[in-house]
Formats: sequence, structure tokens, C-alpha cells
Amino acid sequence: MKEKTLVLIKPGAVQRELIGEIMTRFERKGIKIVGLKMMEMTAHLVKLHYAHLINEPFFNDLQSFMMSTPVVAIALEGAGIVKRVRDLTGVTNPREARPGTIRGDFSISVRNNVVHASANLEEALIELQRFFSEDELFNYNRMNVIDYSDE
Repeated sequence: MKEKTLVLIKPGAVQRELIGEIMTRFERKGIKIVGLKMMEMTAHLVKLHYAHLINEPFFNDLQSFMMSTPVVAIALEGAGIVKRVRDLTGVTNPREARPGTIRGDFSISVRNNVVHASANLEEALIELQRFFSEDELFNYNRMNVIDYSDE
């Protein structure tokens, strides 16, 4: 079954010009991009997306950070996509993230961990609706590409 998930390339990665490098990591693993856009997060959107952190003492700094530059929202599709993407991004804390993962290679701190990736399929569905409308997600067949996503 084809599943979808969300990745956000955060302001720190945008500022450091890592957008292409991060997207390439997913493409090189044969993961299909079905939605892509650069956008500015509003205070309302940050509060929705990080509702589980709203009472933390660092929330205002997080909100300012997420609104400091545009983010890049990416919708990815494939079998077992949430786990595959989480494996590629690595754990949230960059000190614990393995080399070769996106966070292990590019993150500077927990606050500046360069990407957000949905934690599970239920969260992915909610987050995709938060960042993409139906007409912004595409269903297409890749030409001349072997699709290993079902293995």
C-alpha cells in the first residue's frame, strides 16, 4: 500500500542552502515526491503544528525561528514511507543522530535540527492536510524508474 508522509525543511536548513541536498537524499533512495512548496509559516500554523510544545518555555523562540524564513514542505509517497523517511532523517537530537542521516550530517542543535518528519502514519495524514490541499498532491507514474518502494 502506498502511504504518504510530510517533511518540512526548516529555516536553519533554508538559511544554510541545504534544500537541494536534503531533497536529493530522498530522491536517491527512490522515494517519490508527490508535493512540494516553499511557504511562510504563520503564528497560527506554528501553534497548530507544534501544539504539543505550546506550553514549553522555549515555544516563543521556536515560533520565531519557524517564522524567520520560509520552510519547504515536501509530501513523499511509498510503501512504509513513514519509517523509511524517519530512518533517513535520523533522531531529533543531532548528538544522537547517526552519521549518514540528514540530522546526523547537517543538524547543529535540537532547535536547529534542519527537518521535521511525521512520526507515524496518523500524524502524517493530519500534517499533510495542514500543509497541502488535495490539488497540491500529485498522482503520477515515474517513467524509466524501477519502483522499489513496494519491497
